[in-house]
Amino acid sequence: MKLKRQFPWAINRIWFADDCFTLNRHSLIEVCDEIIKRKLRIGWECLSRVDTLDSETAAKMKKAGCIRMFFGIESGNDSILKIMNKQITTKQAQIATRICKKIGIKAGAFFILGYPGENAQTILNTVKFASSLPLDYLSFTLPYPIPGTPLFERLNGRLFSDEWEEPKNIQMVKHKLLFDSQVSELKIKFAILKGMLQFYVRKYSGERGDRVIGRPIELVTDKIYEKIT
Repeated sequence: MKLKRQFPWAINRIWFADDCFTLNRHSLIEVCDEIIKRKLRIGWECLSRVDTLDSETAAKMKKAGCIRMFFGIESGNDSILKIMNKQITTKQAQIATRICKKIGIKAGAFFILGYPGENAQTILNTVKFASSLPLDYLSFTLPYPIPGTPLFERLNGRLFSDEWEEPKNIQMVKHKLLFDSQVSELKIKFAILKGMLQFYVRKYSGERGDRVIGRPIELVTDKIYEKIT
């Protein structure tokens, strides 16, 4: 593997845009070893799958300068993960994010709410699961059926719009629902706001603060969520 000895400009952060940088463990370790060998003082981030990470690999990545990993977990319900054909489990997601926490690598995760086949309970499962993980970054979105993807094919003929609208005033809700769903768009968007609120309370208030503040908030928003049609 060949890397330039010097960068022609000042760089302090690298983003590896590979969809799954950790998939080939041998190549990943090669990159880490070369960075360590050349004493490159630079932080980097990457995308990963939860089923490709172990403690030994994470420790090597940390030593080589990895500061954050992002995981496309997508659901906190194993039955929905099977529908999505993610080929991962919620248990693997818990293990991977805990490894990051223990090693000292920040972890981020992406989740989708309202995927075809979901109901109110599976969405709530995802919100509770996602906000319970030891994450530094969390994102919820509605399903967006891009032409050519399995989701688009699954919804063929059921789309009532092909326009993606990103609200200018609600940054946590990325776009509108483009197909008829078992769960209303309002209910899904409330679930997103609920999940982000629970996440931030747990992130910034710690375990004790979460027990005192976070748990009551979760119970109240659970009740509101149940009432929304």
